[in-house]
Amino acid sequence: MIKVKNFVFIVVSLIAVIAVYLNFDRINSKIQEVFLNSREVTIKPGNKYSKKENFKYVQQVSNYTPYSYEDLINIFYSALNQGWDEFTFYCSYEYTTCLDDIAKISKNDAILSNVNNYVHPYNSYSSIRTLYDDSGEITVTITHTYSPEEITKIDKDIDNLIATQTNSSMSDLEKIRALHDYIINTTKYDSLRGNNLESDYDSARIQGILYDHYAICSAYADLMAVILEKLDITNYKISSDTHVWNAVYLDNNWYHLDLTWDDPLTTTGKDILQHSYFLIDNNELNKQDSELKVTDHEFDKNIFPEFNY
Repeated sequence: MIKVKNFVFIVVSLIAVIAVYLNFDRINSKIQEVFLNSREVTIKPGNKYSKKENFKYVQQVSNYTPYSYEDLINIFYSALNQGWDEFTFYCSYEYTTCLDDIAKISKNDAILSNVNNYVHPYNSYSSIRTLYDDSGEITVTITHTYSPEEITKIDKDIDNLIATQTNSSMSDLEKIRALHDYIINTTKYDSLRGNNLESDYDSARIQGILYDHYAICSAYADLMAVILEKLDITNYKISSDTHVWNAVYLDNNWYHLDLTWDDPLTTTGKDILQHSYFLIDNNELNKQDSELKVTDHEFDKNIFPEFNY
C-alpha cells in the first residue's frame, strides 16, 4: 500500500513539474505582475505652491502607476507640481514599453522643459535626474530653480510689489497692466546673458528683476507667473525653441503676455514701454511677429493646446 502511495506521489509530482515547465512563462509572468503591481508608492503632501488646476496637456494624478506615455507625462508633472525633491514610482507590468518611454522622456530636455512650464516657478526645476532599472523602478531627483531661503526673501518682496502697485478697486486686467508696466520701467533686458555671454547679473531668475534690474525672458516670465498666482489668475508659461512668455486665462479666454518683447532694446539705450504683446490672442501675436519679422513666438499647439484655435 505504501509503495502504491509513493508511486502515486511520484506521478503527481512529475505531472506538476511538467505542468510548471510547460507553463513557466505564464506562471513567471503572473508572479512578476503581482510583484510589480503590488509595490507601494509613497505619496507625500504637496507644498503650498502646488497648482489645483488641470490643463489640457498635463493633469494632476492620484494614481502614480503609469500605463501609457501620457500617464508618465502626468506623473512627472504631478511630482513637480507637488514640489517634491525626490520621488520613486514603478512601471505597471502590462505597460511593456514603459522603460523605453522613460528613456525617451528623461533624455529629451525639451519634453521635461515643456512640463516644467506648467508648474509654479517656485516648484520648477533647474535640473532633473531620472534613474531607472530593469525591474521598472523609476526615481526622479529634482533640484529646484529657487531654494527655500530664496523663496522666503523674494516672495515677501513680490507681496510688497503687488501691495504698492495695485489696490482693491482695480480689476484683474488693471492690476496686471500696472505690474507689467512697473516691471518694464524698472528693468533692462540683459543682452549679454541673452546672447549666452557672461553677465554680472542673476538675470535668468526673479532676483535679476527685483535686485539687479536686469532680466532675460525666463526672469520676466517667472516673476509674472508668481504675480498671477498671487492674484489667483490661472496661468502657465508658454515657450518656443528660443523664448518663454506667459499664458493668461482671463475673462474666459486665453491670452499671450510677453514682458520681454514689451521691453525692447534700443540703439540709444533709452527705456521704452510697449503694450504690443499685452494680453493678445493668436491672431494679434502673429500680426505683431509679422510686422517685426521675428519667429520667437512659434510654439507647438500640441503642447499648449489652450491656444489651438
